[in-house]
Amino acid sequence: MTLFDFALNLLLGLALGTLGGLFGIGGGLIAIPALGVLFDLDQQLAQGTALVMVVPNVLLALWRYHQRNRINPRHALALALSGLLFALLGAAWAVTLEAERMRLGFVVFLLVLALYNLSRLYWRPAPALTHLRYPWPWLGVLGSGAGLLGGLFGVGGAVLAVPVLTGLFGTTQVVAQGLSLALAAPSTGVTLATYALHGHVDWLLGLPLALGGLLSISWGVKLAHALPEQVLRGLFTVFLLLCALLLGLKT
Repeated sequence: MTLFDFALNLLLGLALGTLGGLFGIGGGLIAIPALGVLFDLDQQLAQGTALVMVVPNVLLALWRYHQRNRINPRHALALALSGLLFALLGAAWAVTLEAERMRLGFVVFLLVLALYNLSRLYWRPAPALTHLRYPWPWLGVLGSGAGLLGGLFGVGGAVLAVPVLTGLFGTTQVVAQGLSLALAAPSTGVTLATYALHGHVDWLLGLPLALGGLLSISWGVKLAHALPEQVLRGLFTVFLLLCALLLGLKT
């Protein structure tokens, strides 16, 4: 890798890190289609390489969210432990699948999630609660499903957890994004280890992305706390549709 290539990858990491902090997803969701389109990586290699950036980004973003809006440790632990166990299963499954089928499945997943978020923009917004609408052990069910999808698609399950936490559990968007990072932190780590053991990680490409993400993710977190709830939710929906479009171009 030349110095010029390193600089370009660092700039890409800066952009991805900002988006990751803004939406509470560590940047992996946009990194995967970007790596597939810009670097022609297959789906598993794109997901594994994106995780090199995602893991440190998620940890830093989690800390930043916790500083600004304290995360309930019991809620975070319920999500993290269940997510970790099922992420192991999802990652082990992912490395055995055909790359093109994986990509198509990821596109469908993003479209369904985007349509759900789009529909919520037209619902009458329910007041955010100071407590969970359902007892906290139900977070383990959410963590299990999100962890499985996170291990399978390499995005830590955060993209699924955010709309479920706001829509079903009654949290605000910012609280949901903080809890989704608590879910993603351990599951992305074990998913990265699984992908690396099977040779699905380009470390030379992933490390400058990770460095750029670490430098910029705090900007995204700060912006997330400054934007109105509906604006943040609308941007997240557009973001999901863009990712699906980029990946759809490669299928």
